[in-house]
Parts: sequence; C-alpha cells; structure tokens
Amino acid sequence: MEVRRWHIIIGFSILFITYAIVLLNIQVFSKNYKTRAEANIVERVVEYPLRGMIYDRNGKLLASNAAVFDIMIVPKYFKLAPEDSTGLAQMLDYTMEEFRDNIKKAKRYSWYKPSIFKKQLTEQEYAQIQDRIISFKGLSIQARTIRSYPHKSLANALGYVKEVSSTFLQKDTAKYYQSGDLIGKSGVEKYYEEQLRGQRGVSYIMKNVKGVTKGKFEDGKFDTIPRVGATLTSSIDLDLQAYGEQLMRRKKGAIVAIDPSTGEILAMISAPSYDPNELTGEGKRVSKIYSELSRSEDKPLFNRAMQSRYPPGSTFKTVMAMIGLQNRAVDTLTTYFSCNKHLVGCHDHKSPLNVSGSIVNSCNPWYYQEIRRMLNDEGKRYETSDLLRKTLDEWKEEVMEYGLGRKLGVDMPYEKGGLVPSSKLYDRIYKGGGWKISTIHSISIGQGEVLAMPIQLANLGAIIANRGYYYTPHIIKDVGGEGPLPEYKEKHKVNVKPEYVDHIARAMSEVPRIGTAKRAYSPDIVICGKTGTAQNPHGEDHSIFMGFAPLYNPKIAIAVYVENAGFGGTWAAPIASLMMEKYVNGEAKRGYLEKYVDSVDLIQREKDRRERERILKEKREQAKARRLELQKKRAKQDSIKVTTSPEA
Repeated sequence: MEVRRWHIIIGFSILFITYAIVLLNIQVFSKNYKTRAEANIVERVVEYPLRGMIYDRNGKLLASNAAVFDIMIVPKYFKLAPEDSTGLAQMLDYTMEEFRDNIKKAKRYSWYKPSIFKKQLTEQEYAQIQDRIISFKGLSIQARTIRSYPHKSLANALGYVKEVSSTFLQKDTAKYYQSGDLIGKSGVEKYYEEQLRGQRGVSYIMKNVKGVTKGKFEDGKFDTIPRVGATLTSSIDLDLQAYGEQLMRRKKGAIVAIDPSTGEILAMISAPSYDPNELTGEGKRVSKIYSELSRSEDKPLFNRAMQSRYPPGSTFKTVMAMIGLQNRAVDTLTTYFSCNKHLVGCHDHKSPLNVSGSIVNSCNPWYYQEIRRMLNDEGKRYETSDLLRKTLDEWKEEVMEYGLGRKLGVDMPYEKGGLVPSSKLYDRIYKGGGWKISTIHSISIGQGEVLAMPIQLANLGAIIANRGYYYTPHIIKDVGGEGPLPEYKEKHKVNVKPEYVDHIARAMSEVPRIGTAKRAYSPDIVICGKTGTAQNPHGEDHSIFMGFAPLYNPKIAIAVYVENAGFGGTWAAPIASLMMEKYVNGEAKRGYLEKYVDSVDLIQREKDRRERERILKEKREQAKARRLELQKKRAKQDSIKVTTSPEA
C-alpha cells in the first residue's frame, strides 16, 4: 500500500514537472513559435524602385533600366519529387550540384522567407519558363530592373552597377542594402548612388499554410510605396563624347573637355575603354568579362582622365609664366639669351625671347632661368639653404592655386590629387639636404616630381580662358530638377591679375599658327593652346596638349594626353583642335586631319617597339653569354698550355 502511494506521488510529480516545462516553454520561449506562426500567414515582399535615369546635356538617354526577373524560393513550401529535380535544374541551366547548393543556401538564409534562387532572367528567358515555374510550389517570380547603357559609351565616366558583395554588406552601417541588391560600382553610378537608387518599398502578403496568397495583410496598412530614383542630367555632350572616343581609337590616353563658363564637363574620354553593358548583371559570363578586363595590360577599367598622374610637360610653362608675372620675377618684356637647338632640349628658334616667345616656342632654358630667379634670389647660388626651402614652398602654394597638386573635388569617385614637390619631399629624397636649383630645375618645365591628371590640365585651360578663375569641374548639371550640387556653383579666383593671364592667352593663340602646334591650326576658329611632351622612362614619351577656344568668349577648354605618342604637336594637338572645332562650330571640316589621327595604331606600335626592345635585349644577353663562354674556353686552353709546356 505504501509502495503504491509513492508510485502515485511520483507519477503526479512527473506530470506536474512535464506540464510546468511545457508551460514555461510556451510563456518564455514562445517567440520562435510566434514568428513561425506569423511567417506562415504573412510574407514580406520587397518592391524595388526604378533606378534614376541619366541624360546628356541635350536630353539624350545615357543610362536607363531593363526588366529582369528573379526566381524566388521559400524552402518551407518547396516540395519537389526526385524525378522532377533534374528537369527543373535543366530548365534553370543549373548543374545538379549548383541546384542543390542553391537550395541549401536558401534554407540557411530562412526556411520561411523568400530568397533568390535564380538571378536576372531576361524577358525572353522569363517568357520561356513562366508557365512552368508557377507549377512548382514554393517558387515565384519577382520582377526588377538592371542598368542598360544604350550607347555603349562613356563607360569610365558613367561607371556600372553590380550586386553588393558580402564584404560590403558587413560594412554597411546604415543596413540599407541586403543580399541581391544592386549598387553603383564606379563613375557617376557610384558617386550619385544615394540619389539614383531611390527608396525600396515593402508590402506584406497573407498566405495560408499551403502557400496560397490570401491578400494584403491588414489591407496594406504597413505597406510602403517604392520611390523612384532621381533623374540626373549630365553635362556631357554625347556627340562630342562619341567623336572623342572615335579620335582615341587604337590609342591609350585621355581627353577632358570643360565649359569654362560653368565648369561643366563636356566630354571625358579614357582610352581604351569597354562596353558598360558587359558588366551589368551577374553570372559566370559577367565574372569572366570583368576578370579579363581587370587583367588586361591596356587597363580599360582605369579612368585615366581622373586617376592617371602624368608629368604635365611644357603645358606647365603657362603656370610658370603667370606666377612669374604675378610675383614680378619677370615682366612681359623680360628676355633671356639662352636658346639654340643644342641646349637641353630646346627648339631651334631665335633668341633672345620674351615671355610670349617662350610660350610660342616652348623654350626650356627660359624657364630654367626664370625659376632660378624665383627661387634663388637673382641667381645667387645656395646649397640647400633655409631661403631655398622657403621660396620653394612658397612657389608650391602659388602652383596649387591653379588646381594642381590637390584634388579638385570633381563629382566622380577615386579622384587623385597629382603632385607638386615641397622642400620636405626633396629633403627625403636627398637625405636631408644636398639639393639645389640645378638639382630640381626640371620642375619649371613640368618634369621631375611635378605630376597632374588630365582633368587638372583641362581645368588649367579653363582658368586661362576665364582670365583667372574657374568653377570646380563637374559631370552632373542637374539632380532631380534642382540643379547641380551647391559646391559646383562657387567661383574660385586665382591670385593673378587678369591682364597677365590675357597676355599668356594671346601667346597661346600663336602656338598653332607659328609655334609648336601647327597641325592644330584651323582657319575657322582661333585655337589657343600649349603643347607638352612628357618624358616616360618606360617607353615612348607622352604627347600632351592643353588649351581653349576661341580666344575671346571661349566655349571650351580641353586637355589631351596620348600615351607613347611622342611630341605634343604630333598627336595630342590635332586631336584637341578637332574636338574644339566640332564643339564650337558644330562640325569638324578637316577630314584630312581626321584621317591622319586615325592612320596609326599607337597601341600596337608601342607593343611592337617593346617587342623589338625585348628581342634586342635577349640578343645582347645571348651575345654576352657567348663572350663569357668563349673567355672561359680560352682561359681553360691557356691553363692547359701552361701545365703541358716543357720544362725550361
């Protein structure tokens, strides 16, 4: 009897404990059950907005949206017989391994929430499978858009759009993006991402336990409507852009053209380039193309207009002349007896020259003497004195006023700042001292440690065109109907008298007529410019031209770099003059010059030169090896003769 009583007590105790555990589980750990219950009847559906359109300055479409379709999966409802797996995998162009991996990924993400099972079907692909897809429970189709670039142009300026990476999602502190979202990766698409992307919408759909849609949750009370991205109007002139890309065919380099009255970028060419449509979307094909582009020795993904730091060469002489006039190191009548064709790269011309003549004839020794006067106090020789350090740093500050040696603040990502040397830089290079004017005088002609981007030289052209001021260059002139960003409306004045700048501008107008850029001369427009030839230790020198047109009431400022093309007047100057003529007059009439510009494949020419150099180097090494081998043989023979010679 006593044993039975204890059995009853123990039994009730077990029941009580079991009931208590269940009750505790419901009351304390019920959140997961609640979530599952709600997920069974409410599905959160993201509604993607249309990305903002981009137009050129004349209303021509540059970037639009194309419809694509994602196949979504909810693992809870996805039931598939084994015999159907192969057919569905083939329909979606998956291997069975890829098919199973994607199901596992979806389950890891959520058993109840929809995730992407197959990305970015085209309209044609969608039409072929839409009727069959809906027969599979747990699968649905979600429409959205990807970027489309109708003109296959402007790749480095516009950039491209790509799916966010897992690394980016981890760093996204705002937590706006989620897996599968698209984001601007370069160019305008990246810089104006926040304006272009718009705002996602969300709707909540009721479904029963079988996955059948029953309507909106709470009559759409918690739904949000997607907001379309802002429309951007670019300052780019598409016709001028296309013409520039044609002129740069089979060449490496860059062209930047600016409206000096506003700072609006009219054309931005980086050559060679690529078709931005090829990087839009996802998948093996896009990954393969990106990999090929990123490995190419021609660097088509690299925006040379904004990121390449080249020596400005003799275009920098315009800055030296204006600084010299402003601080009275020279005046308009200052002459130097210095030039003949045998002296430090100078051209064969009459001497002496005044400041205008030094621009027209691009006289190197004239600027060597000017910088000696500017930095070295009337030509007195110093070792690395405090005075030299002080005057060099003052010179650097004056140069930077012209937008060199620093970032301009262009509305593009990855802008670089160039380089203007300081005394600290030379102290590092020369271990604390030992440098003097004769060591660094090449900076006066845009060589040595002076580096600039094409965008900076185009802005320099705008400064001279405006007789001493500029607006920060920008590529977007209107954001959502509200004009450009405020910082692009501000006028930046350079510390130089307008009459000094006008003197240099008039000298530049003579350069195509009687100076170093005769190929750039046009009878229909007064072209002002300065040639440059940037020394290149890795190959043929770079050809440079900086200028504007016309002389008065200028409409365009421009900089052209052609890599490995030699003298500035040979290639860069003709290209720049054709661009300016087309923009100012509406057409370029010099067909003979267009034929000349397109006559040589400069990329292939440089590759052939390098190959010849490689073969020559190989032959030299082989000849050297043969000589050494011959010397060894002779030494060995001489040694044998010595050991076998008869005793005296």
